[in-house]
Amino acid sequence: MPRRDDLSHVMVIGSGPIVIGQACEFDYSGTQACRVLREEGLRVSLVNSNPATIMTDPEFADATYIEPINADFVEKVIAIERPDALLATLGGQTALNAAVALDGRGVLEK
Repeated sequence: MPRRDDLSHVMVIGSGPIVIGQACEFDYSGTQACRVLREEGLRVSLVNSNPATIMTDPEFADATYIEPINADFVEKVIAIERPDALLATLGGQTALNAAVALDGRGVLEK
């Protein structure tokens, strides 16, 4: 997949604590995505409600927010960080639900 030069800042929504139906593979894949995005020179902002995950280690994101993963909190972080893109597919159902709600509110159009 070619690199998009119009992106310089990506926000990643993590999966939060491990629950039944959302295993640790989301944590691993999200961590690897953050690592690769930063290696490509992109600024990475992370929202994750699980402070115990390796994903919240400072080496994986430029800015980390330990906040509940819901549309209200993620919208506040978007207003602060102003990312060019949102990556929610690595956060499981919790992150996807937040992204769908944000889209429904028109937040992602801004």
